[in-house]
Amino acid sequence: LAVVSVMTYVSVIHPPSFLPPSLSPASSSKTKPRPAIKRSDSSSLIRGAERADGDGRLLNCVTSCLAQVDTPSDQLTDPYSRHRSSLVPRISWNKKAVKAWTMNKDEVAMNNQEESQDKDGKMECLTRKDRGMGEAEEGEQQREQVQEEVAEEEEVQAEEAGEEEVVQEERVTEEEEVAEEEDMQEEYLQVADWRLGEAEEKTEGGQMSRGGETEGQWCRETEGQWCREAEEEGLEEKVREGEVAMGEGIVEMVPQKCAKLELKALLDERTLRQDLVQLLCQVLRKAFQSKHDRRIVLHLARVVKDSAFFQTVLPHYVTGMMTDYSVPARREQYPLHLDNIISILLDVVSMLPSSSVRSVSMLAALLKPVVNLLRASGIDISDTIDEDLEKIQGMVDHLQEKAREGTLRSDNYTILIGNEDAPPGEEDFRTMTIYPTPEEFKQDQKPILRPNIMSQSYPSTHVYLDTHFRLLREDFVRPLREGIRELLQSQHDETIGIVPMRKRRFDDIRVYFDTHLIVPLCTPTGTAYRVQFDARPLEFVRWENSKRLLYGSLVCLSMDNFETFLFATVSDRDPKLLKEGQVQLSFSRDSRAELANVQASHSFLMVETTAYFEAYRYVLEGLQEQEEDGLPFQRYIVECNPDVRPPVYLTQIGRTYDLSCIAAEGHKSSIKPFNPLNDDAWPTEEHLGLDESQLKAVKLALTKEMAIIQGPPGTGKTYVGLKIAQALLENLEVWSQKTPMLVVCYTNHALDQFLEGIHGFLRRGIVRVGGRSNSEILKRFALRELTRASGFHRDLPSHLRKAYSEIYSEMRVAEHQIMKQSVQMECTLRGVINERFLQQYISDEHWYSLNLLPTTDGFVPVGEKLSVMKEWLGLGDYVFQQARPAEFAANGNADANGEGVAEEEELLEMDEEADLIQAERILLDAEPRGRDARERKREQEETMAELAKLMLAMNLDKPDEEQQSQEQQQGQGQAAGAEEWETQRHQKRKMKQMIRKELRKSSVMTEEEEMQVLNVWLLPLKDRWKLYRLWVLRYRTELRAKALQAEQIYQDAAERLAEVRRHEDLCVLREAKVIGMTTTGAAKYRQALQVLRPRLIIVEEAAEVLEAHTITTLSQDCQHLILIGDHQQLRPSATVYELAKNFNLEVSMFERLVKMNFPFVRLNYQHRMRPEIARLLTPHIYPELENHPSVLEYENIKGILTNLFFVDHKSREEEIKDGRSHQNLHEAQFVVALCRYLLCQDYQPSQITILTTYTGQLFCLRKLMPSKEFTGVKVHVVDKYQGEENDIVILSLVRSNLQGKVGFLQIANRVCVALSRAKKGLYCLGNMEMFSKVKLWSNILHTLREKGQVGQALTLSCQNHPETRTLVFCANDFKKVPEGGCSKPCEYRLDCGHVCIRMCHPYDVDHKEYKCTKDCPKVLCTLGHKCPRRCHQKCGECMVRIEKVIPQCQHKQMMPCHQEPESFTCQEPCQKTLSCGHPCQARCGEQCSAFCKVPVTMTLKCGHTQEEACSTTKNTTKQPPCRTRCPAMLKCGHPCSGSCHTCHQGRLHKACTHHCKNILPCSHQCRVPCTRGCPPCTRPCENRCVHSVCKKKCGQPCAPCVEPCEWRCAHQSCTKLCHEPCDRPPCTEKCDKVLPCGHPCIGLCGDPCPKKCRVCDREEVTEIFFGNEDEPDSCFIELEGCRHIIESTAMDHYMGMDEDEGADLDQRAIRLKECPKCRRPIRRNVRYGAHVNRSLAEIEKVKVQINGLQSDIQQKKKELRLLLKSKLNLMEYLPKEHAEISEKLEKSGLSLIDLWQQENLISFLERFGELIKMQKENMSFVNGYSFSLHVGECLNFLLNTSQIFSDQQVSDLEREIKRLSHLAELYMRCQKAGTRVLGISVNAKVRQMREILEDTQPFTEEKDLEVKRIFKEIDADLPRTGLGISDEERVMIVKAIGLAPGHWYKCRNGHVYAIGDCGGAMESRRCPECNETIGGANHALAQGNSVATEMDGARHAAWSEGANLQNFDPGDLRDL
Repeated sequence: LAVVSVMTYVSVIHPPSFLPPSLSPASSSKTKPRPAIKRSDSSSLIRGAERADGDGRLLNCVTSCLAQVDTPSDQLTDPYSRHRSSLVPRISWNKKAVKAWTMNKDEVAMNNQEESQDKDGKMECLTRKDRGMGEAEEGEQQREQVQEEVAEEEEVQAEEAGEEEVVQEERVTEEEEVAEEEDMQEEYLQVADWRLGEAEEKTEGGQMSRGGETEGQWCRETEGQWCREAEEEGLEEKVREGEVAMGEGIVEMVPQKCAKLELKALLDERTLRQDLVQLLCQVLRKAFQSKHDRRIVLHLARVVKDSAFFQTVLPHYVTGMMTDYSVPARREQYPLHLDNIISILLDVVSMLPSSSVRSVSMLAALLKPVVNLLRASGIDISDTIDEDLEKIQGMVDHLQEKAREGTLRSDNYTILIGNEDAPPGEEDFRTMTIYPTPEEFKQDQKPILRPNIMSQSYPSTHVYLDTHFRLLREDFVRPLREGIRELLQSQHDETIGIVPMRKRRFDDIRVYFDTHLIVPLCTPTGTAYRVQFDARPLEFVRWENSKRLLYGSLVCLSMDNFETFLFATVSDRDPKLLKEGQVQLSFSRDSRAELANVQASHSFLMVETTAYFEAYRYVLEGLQEQEEDGLPFQRYIVECNPDVRPPVYLTQIGRTYDLSCIAAEGHKSSIKPFNPLNDDAWPTEEHLGLDESQLKAVKLALTKEMAIIQGPPGTGKTYVGLKIAQALLENLEVWSQKTPMLVVCYTNHALDQFLEGIHGFLRRGIVRVGGRSNSEILKRFALRELTRASGFHRDLPSHLRKAYSEIYSEMRVAEHQIMKQSVQMECTLRGVINERFLQQYISDEHWYSLNLLPTTDGFVPVGEKLSVMKEWLGLGDYVFQQARPAEFAANGNADANGEGVAEEEELLEMDEEADLIQAERILLDAEPRGRDARERKREQEETMAELAKLMLAMNLDKPDEEQQSQEQQQGQGQAAGAEEWETQRHQKRKMKQMIRKELRKSSVMTEEEEMQVLNVWLLPLKDRWKLYRLWVLRYRTELRAKALQAEQIYQDAAERLAEVRRHEDLCVLREAKVIGMTTTGAAKYRQALQVLRPRLIIVEEAAEVLEAHTITTLSQDCQHLILIGDHQQLRPSATVYELAKNFNLEVSMFERLVKMNFPFVRLNYQHRMRPEIARLLTPHIYPELENHPSVLEYENIKGILTNLFFVDHKSREEEIKDGRSHQNLHEAQFVVALCRYLLCQDYQPSQITILTTYTGQLFCLRKLMPSKEFTGVKVHVVDKYQGEENDIVILSLVRSNLQGKVGFLQIANRVCVALSRAKKGLYCLGNMEMFSKVKLWSNILHTLREKGQVGQALTLSCQNHPETRTLVFCANDFKKVPEGGCSKPCEYRLDCGHVCIRMCHPYDVDHKEYKCTKDCPKVLCTLGHKCPRRCHQKCGECMVRIEKVIPQCQHKQMMPCHQEPESFTCQEPCQKTLSCGHPCQARCGEQCSAFCKVPVTMTLKCGHTQEEACSTTKNTTKQPPCRTRCPAMLKCGHPCSGSCHTCHQGRLHKACTHHCKNILPCSHQCRVPCTRGCPPCTRPCENRCVHSVCKKKCGQPCAPCVEPCEWRCAHQSCTKLCHEPCDRPPCTEKCDKVLPCGHPCIGLCGDPCPKKCRVCDREEVTEIFFGNEDEPDSCFIELEGCRHIIESTAMDHYMGMDEDEGADLDQRAIRLKECPKCRRPIRRNVRYGAHVNRSLAEIEKVKVQINGLQSDIQQKKKELRLLLKSKLNLMEYLPKEHAEISEKLEKSGLSLIDLWQQENLISFLERFGELIKMQKENMSFVNGYSFSLHVGECLNFLLNTSQIFSDQQVSDLEREIKRLSHLAELYMRCQKAGTRVLGISVNAKVRQMREILEDTQPFTEEKDLEVKRIFKEIDADLPRTGLGISDEERVMIVKAIGLAPGHWYKCRNGHVYAIGDCGGAMESRRCPECNETIGGANHALAQGNSVATEMDGARHAAWSEGANLQNFDPGDLRDL
């Protein structure tokens, strides 16, 4: 019934799903008749609730409505929120109805008969008032008044009903009363079931409620419908009599109850009837079991927990059960009610463990006696109730213990108890994702966890695995989840101006802003990425020590507030790169699939969690894969059975052990093999050399299948473990069956120690897997080394070798492709990219503008070729030296590293914490064969260096070679030069720092901003860098796209290769006897372990290992497990403190089993600490710990009065900015001073260890400890020193604060480790007053005070003067004993006769190492000069400076006394005069300089003069470039802007830089310098309409928009297409709209409303421009581009002027109209659309004419391709240029002008190709080299980026080609003349021609004519052929002889002859001219003879047709 009543509450809140048809707001007035109520055979409240709930929607809505009433709306996700505004939130229980239910129907009628009419009248009155919508307030007052009257009447009626009930009980039997109650329950449940069924049918049918009705209206309608339905069925009387009162409870038809009470109010009632309490418990139990909306169930639990029902009513009800004997039938129902109450308690304490534990504990305490009493009275109480009560009590005890410890602080988790199942719908742990999901970040839903059970066994293996999986997963998920929630809240706070997010500090995460993926990398495990983040907020981080971004840390990257995100782990870290904001990440498998969508410009927010994810991942995957039946030792681990059996292998008959291998010396032969299961057969302690507890440990380990050995500090647990391992390995045949022993340790250090111990007795068969080992002994046993051994791979199976080879080759190919792109991307980060590589990402106009380098004086620097990009960014030598912009100084000074600061003293080297942590995390896999990380890195660096030379205009990583060479040339004494050099180097360093800073920035210029740039040289430096980064971003984006596919291939291959390598590893591991792993490594290699099936596992440091890690270490076949450790030292480390403390996550399997009284052995004899130190542990930490006799013989610590002392102080700690660490400067200084003092006592540094509890203190100590003084002293944090020991330990506790927080020093485990490391002396510093508040420390300090070993001052005792003692309170007090003794002088007489001047010092007593520091008394020379050195130093030569005369020059100079004048270099100025006549600038004693630097006027070859150094003028072979300005006037009419040098003395002029500035048809200004005709505009097109935007270049034709025109208003509309001129006139009606300010619009109908107001912006609107602006009725037009407003009539006239025949030519030109105010083109305006479209159409025609038709362009391209193909000389001699032109012709977007330029280029290049051909074939080496320089000069001019083939450029090229052609002909004629002797006149004419042709002056027409004239004159003597005859004569001779090509030959001296027949030489003769041999034999020419090509052009002899094909034209052959 209560379920149905609560359903009513829900029905009003959410009517669509749960109202009966008669009550649904959407139902009609005609309702389906209600069926007759029938008595049900069996019905109960719970079944009714189930039928009412169905699939749980009812109870979800119960809790949902509660949440809506009491929870802020912004914290809820309500699926029915759309109804919230129109629903009634307050519906209450009908108390009268509930009371009436317990009465007899007749009595109810009798009690209510007199009152029914009056009450009904009041109800009708109230209903009428409610129906009046306009009288709501009056109705409310009336309703309250009536409710008060009804309440009074109900109270009276209740009293009368109570009296009548007593009479009724006397009159009827108890059985009849119970029967009547059950009948009524069945009737009312029947009604409820029927109504619910009807409501669900309606809901399924799709009927919904009306959302727009008010609360009162809806209530009144439902009430009326119910009353009408009751009347129709004749039930009106029953309603009035109260018989159907529960119907009122079901549907709440009594409105006066609606406003007063709610369900929450009912729970707050302090008195309730028993039956109502029972029903309420039923419905709450059902509600808590809802499968959906757990958030709302949680809210319901909070409401119940805080209610009076839970706090008061329920305890009274439970107590009343013990005294209720009145109704036996009701007592029989108590077990059911108890079950409900217990279920509620379980649910509440699980969901709200912290806030509900007190209330639940009270109820649980009450329930126990109630259950016992009811059972004693004969009530059948099931055992499950007792079990559930035990669960509750166990949980309460656990929670109360945590509350007392102060760790139970919140209700963050839902705790499951014992074998309690997870809530319905909760996901099974085997299917849960390892990585967090987006829902976990967004939903406010509590994770469901079970605590690690410490007091009893686990109910099942499934629960056991589920518990540890969920706890471990939550341990790494929670910091990320809570951190991201805090981050999102911080972002919200930032938006409302609370705290900037970048200044926030987050507890659980570390945040990195502005993160970008920059370079893909290839690693052995797959693809990784180098990521760049903003490092500026982290400048305070010391990355070497920081725990940030350690290997294996999980990071989450998102760019949409974590709606989506990517997961990655840190795969490599370099502190140097981290300082620059770079780290290497490997993305998860799912995230890698999303990388294809990541662009180079995407910026992420990166969040790092503090957990080591890789370890979690391996273990969690192992737990999910673990089969429940396959988990070994369930009998002990899960069931906690203390009866431990022997190992299975020992139970076989005949198994014996031979322990002679571990016997003590002298007893090995006496120990024989024996049965270890026979206790009497075991050797004695003496025989084995063990103490009693050690022998017990060995016996336990060898005879029990699961053994636990606890080893307190110094008891030798590692020693015992090695004995056990040796015994087992020596008896391998007993247990092995060819399976290895697995040794697992928590740390690499412990693993190395244990395996080194095993190596002492097992030299072969050890394999160490994973992790970094520092042991040289174990290096050769590492798995990585064994798999790389020579010969290993030859023995592998062939299929493995083949698979490895194939996959590795595939990886290498993919790696090459990736590296090709990534190296280029890397180069973009290492310096400034050369502009050539960015050209295609730069717009044409910007490219042209970039290449026009402006100068301050009109001259461009010459010499080395300039990088335009370098100059543009202000980095070139020219710009940097000339301009020196202020930005350099600002940026440089900001980032300067402080050069010139004194060099810091080298500090003591300590293990960086980051390195230590990473060493534990990294699991080294074998690298691919033949390649390790260093080789891979070396290859990458080599490739990078080569590419950087090519790509980078400025390489930041490359040292300046010029600087190095200049530094080497600096001589001694040149102070001025050195100073100048230092200044230059300092500037370059600052410049490089500025570049690095700019390259790290992510801000780029937007494309819109880029479009606005006209001249890139006019940008400020800041914007230049932004534009440069935009270009680089485009470049990187393209590279990234090219690498994506190869990345996927590489990743897939890497994963397959890892599988192959795992099989290779197994080949090694199968042969091993002992395999060593860390716990993380065991989890990672779990699959290999399942294959290896180790039967015996030893876990060292088992108490430090999380239980989940231990589980995954166990293989299914494990038969013997030995756990060695000490749970009272360090515990496992958990990330989340609450999980560690409240859920026992920090409890290892070792500790849990020990506390469960599992059999174990504790080693009792400690061999380390002297008794005073051991007394600190016993009994405070260990109940008993005995001292071995060896520790009683330790000597006392020298120089200190006590061997143990705790120094008390009050100095405050300081918090470290990065992380949660602390430091205490007072303690650090004291510790360093004490360490220095102990070193003075003659202790070795290796005997002293400094321990501290915080890493912050560790590096505070480092700053105070110079390495030269403290080298060898060990400095560690306590946690990293477990298992270690030393003679003297100095301990700094650090913590000292006003709050009294001691941190983890209150944990006994860590205190135990800290106090147990010292052997002989322990000295501790701390705030003992603060620590004494902790119970453990209080006990320890009490022990210390008993012996006087604690105080504010440490007492020092002098070894030399024992009676002298010194108290030291602080570090400064150690100055009283500066040498470690006392304040007395030493007074020891040295061998030199002096006395020791030191204070008393206990070291170097014999003064063998002492060095006397007094002045040396010895005389060095005859002049009586004393030795200036110290006594202990060796006397050298006399260095006193005296004046002497130098014999060579007779100058007087000061020099050392011992030096001879002849060897001294005179420093006087040289008086000599150089050969040039200038005085020598060297010193007198130095050799005179050969290079005179005196400036003189120099006349250059060009005839100009300029100032140069004197020595430069003497060098006639190499002259400096001429800086004289070129005086020429170019053909364009503009003066030349070049210099004499850049214009090549007027031969090849620099391109004209005069800007055109003509206005193009598109209205843009032409920005191309002086040209023959303006080319097409290259700016982005600005044409757009309301439908689309043109994305082409402005000069290219636009595609017309064919969408319908959108211009329409209320009066008229346009019917044309968008690009056509509109066919409607502009509307002249005023706009009737109102502006936001409330004033009327000043625009016209149909036009966009102007943003200005005539009233608000009066001055701006009425400003006179055309004249009518100040008219009151003036209307205005707002232009869309510039937003200027123009008076409409004037603007209409202005726009129509081009249509007026009388308009000016300017108005009728083909161009867009411009804004009258700002002259900006009007490209878009609906009012003037007709004009704009007509102008654009005309402009498009002009564009077509300029660009040419597309068909013409394609035809021209085709012609040029054919032309290019025909240019054989270009193809052969200029192949690079040929390829570039071919590539250019394939590009799109070329205009006819572009093609015209390419045609010119082809033509000129072909001509240059001909010249090069002539050089190679017909010129001598000397002439050819000279000629190639001339050709190269012209080619550079031709191929320059500024080449546009202007008239001047073409003219210059033509003249130079003509000159070079003549010069080539001259060289060729001379070459063909050979050795012939020419006449004097001919030689003179040749020299004359060379002077003309090789001159540097322009080649004029006059010179051309002169050359041609001379050629004619020498044609006879120096013909073109070189034959001594003219060409006409040669042709005549060839025709006359009539021989085919290839018959003409020449002798050694060039005399021509012919051979007939086949043309082959068959005989020899003598040349008639020179008597040399001609001809030959057997078709072979005589030596020195050759084919005379100059005679007939043949290149081969005619006798061989195969070789003679080239003698013929290929065309002739085709014709044949």
